[in-house]
Amino acid sequence: MEAAVFQYHKEDDTVDVESFQGEKQKLIQPASLKDPKFEKLKEALVCWINSTLKPDHIVVQSLEEDLYDGLVLHHLLSRLAGVHLSVEDMALTSPAQIRKLGVILEELDKRLSLQDSSQIKWNVKLIHNKDLLATTHLLVAMVRSFQPELGLPPNVKVEVIVLEVSRGGIKSDEQTEVLTEERDAGSDSLNKIEMEDPIDQLMKLDGHKVNMVKKAILHFVNQNMSTMGLEVADMDKQFADGVILLLLLGQLEGFFIPLYDFHLTPVSPSEMLHNVTLALDLLKDAGLQVASVDPQDIVSQDNIATLKVLYALFKKHKGK
Repeated sequence: MEAAVFQYHKEDDTVDVESFQGEKQKLIQPASLKDPKFEKLKEALVCWINSTLKPDHIVVQSLEEDLYDGLVLHHLLSRLAGVHLSVEDMALTSPAQIRKLGVILEELDKRLSLQDSSQIKWNVKLIHNKDLLATTHLLVAMVRSFQPELGLPPNVKVEVIVLEVSRGGIKSDEQTEVLTEERDAGSDSLNKIEMEDPIDQLMKLDGHKVNMVKKAILHFVNQNMSTMGLEVADMDKQFADGVILLLLLGQLEGFFIPLYDFHLTPVSPSEMLHNVTLALDLLKDAGLQVASVDPQDIVSQDNIATLKVLYALFKKHKGK
């Protein structure tokens, strides 16, 4: 599909050359579009977007086709930076999409803290025109800024044709564009080990060791809940409605959650989901990052998701 996009720019005679005078256009070479490293980077970015926007029920399949109207970028900005811009959620016309992208990219450029303007390799026109190179540069910059612990494929480069349009004609040049930097193979392996979630590592061990960790966390939970006259016997089921999780958070972090902010006796899945979502938001506010846990996972009694949340609290407060 990407090759078709390239052919469109190169062969079709529908581009208004006058509108590009004085600009440089970069087109990815067809061979680079099929490079396994580039394919892997695109897959990693799609996976990252879908994981981040899972609570919003947004699924991206193509970096070119799904980001040009600003909807996905707006939701990413909201999720990653807590920024809620006053733009329409669904921009259906081209002018509306361009206006929306202008607002979003202006805010993103501020958040990305790029001191040198030469580092900004995207703009409204490129993103709206479904430019794969510009879109990839933008997403890589967002990952580096908002989630630097995420391991993107290293040393990804693409060959590009640079076209410069002037009144005298079109000049072309071939260049190599760096998308991700090269990393030392040894340190890359170490980073991969360090980035792997401890609970994911735990689940690779034998059942006896897993049970030992579960018992230690359960003991920690009950120690802190005993002052409230509560006891947890089944971690998976008793945390599914979010009530004990919220009370435990308040106890450990030393804050009070008003009763009107959550459902003390939830009777429906939506009320349980509200409680758990609030708990995970409070975890983030407390500086605790829990990898790849969705509120619905807790409500659905996913034992790994529940363990990840409790382990984050256990790790921070076990010495108190």
